[in-house]
This record gives sequence, C-alpha cells and structure tokens, in this order.
Amino acid sequence: MLGVIVFAHGSRDPLWRAPVEAVARRIAERAPGTLARTAYLELTEPDLPSAARELVAAGATTLRVLPLFFGMGKHAREDLPQLMDALQREHPQVVFERLPTAGEDPQLIDLLAALAVKEGA
Repeated sequence: MLGVIVFAHGSRDPLWRAPVEAVARRIAERAPGTLARTAYLELTEPDLPSAARELVAAGATTLRVLPLFFGMGKHAREDLPQLMDALQREHPQVVFERLPTAGEDPQLIDLLAALAVKEGA
C-alpha cells in the first residue's frame, strides 16, 4: 500500500499548516487507496518519523515523501536525506522514495507563472 507524506518546514502559526494539509487531502481525494499525511521538520507536529510510523502501522509498504520546499536548500539537501536514512533503518521492510522539492517541478513553475499573469490577478 502506498503512503505519501507531505513534508514541510513547520511554523508556530497554526494557520500556516492549512495549505500543507490541503495538499494531503487532495492526494487522498485523487488517489483514494493512498494514505496521505503531513509531517514537519520543526515547530509543528507531527515530525517525519511519527508520520512514517503511523503510515507503516496503517499498512503502508511504500512511503513517498513530497518535500514542499521551493528550492534545494539545506533542509532538502542535507536534513531530509538524513531523516530518510534513519527511517529506512527503522523500517527496513518499507520502500522509501524521496520526490524532488516542489519548486523543482516544471509544472509548478509553469502554474505559478500562469497565476502571476492571469486576468484579474
């Protein structure tokens, strides 16, 4: 079973989580058999290991991590690979996949450009 973790930085502001949680909800809507959760690097719960444990307990055998970072900064380049290595050691029976950061996806770049120039913006 596939599980997807939408992974973001985190914030003390509870309203900040809304768009991250919306992405996880949309994943579940688009792929009803997929388990989707959010996880955060800091300042917000759950953290990545907790979200992974929850999905593994729910039956996920493959976990994809979607980093909602705009670029390949330190968190995406160093912190996330270390966290995922630790997850693989904790759950050797699970296949872990780290997707590119959201900001590296040409479709997202095109969408943002389209939003910037659309009528009424």
